[in-house]
Amino acid sequence: MAQKKHLEDFLRGRIIGRLECGRTQVEVSEELGIAQSVISRLWQRFQDDGNVSRCYSTGRTRVTTPNEDRYLAVTAKRNRRSTASDLSRQLSSATGTTVSKQTVYRRLGHIDLYARRPVRCVPLTATHCRLRLAWSREHALWTPQQWSYVMFSDECRFSLQSDSRRTFIWRAPGTRFHQENTIERHRYGGAGWRVWGGIILGSRTDLHVQSATMTGHIYRDVILEQHVRLFRGAMGAEFLFMNDNARPHRANIVDECFQSEDITCMDWPAYSPDLNPIEHVWDMLGR
Repeated sequence: MAQKKHLEDFLRGRIIGRLECGRTQVEVSEELGIAQSVISRLWQRFQDDGNVSRCYSTGRTRVTTPNEDRYLAVTAKRNRRSTASDLSRQLSSATGTTVSKQTVYRRLGHIDLYARRPVRCVPLTATHCRLRLAWSREHALWTPQQWSYVMFSDECRFSLQSDSRRTFIWRAPGTRFHQENTIERHRYGGAGWRVWGGIILGSRTDLHVQSATMTGHIYRDVILEQHVRLFRGAMGAEFLFMNDNARPHRANIVDECFQSEDITCMDWPAYSPDLNPIEHVWDMLGR
């Protein structure tokens, strides 16, 4: 819808001046390019109260008071997982003021609180943090060419039971990794499917669905022999294979396979799934 345009006070005066000089409304309309209905309303108003200046509106009255806005902010910060509907109900119960979910979003947005997915991470020790930082610094200046030889691989378990992956929290920009905005969890149980996959710049492996528990023998015979070995042969000695520190990946028979196939493995810090870009693939598959 086009925005409504208002006449400037100088133009309003020109219109009234012409009408007082005996010009007709149609003539003034054609001369100034203004609709005759607008001129008619302006002239009628001038006849009623002698004023043609624009009356400025204060706009719609805010449905919440500053105190109620602060109540929403404090409540959202105390319970960051509360939904907009929860906050609306709590405000109504506490003050009697009823607001929509959109109003809650707007009020919290004014203080830089937005609904975002929490970061999920495993509990880390001081040693884990130190090793992760050292790895990140070591690889911070790698070029795209160096990364293009790295195959990132991982296994992922898709649960048939909900683990609240679509939970949202209220947080400010730049605070994604603050402790209060993360959820620490280990692998969850219940029925589900486990898959393995690998990605490399410009290519990927097939997605392998694993029906049984992963063992060193399965990892060697299925994952390495049927998938990784083919990429190593195609890319040559610069190929670098990334896998995590899961027990089947470190079995003696797996190490022997790496040596016999001349596959170089990237050093990887423990408890670092968030450093692996394939996690974005799992996130899309889990939606």
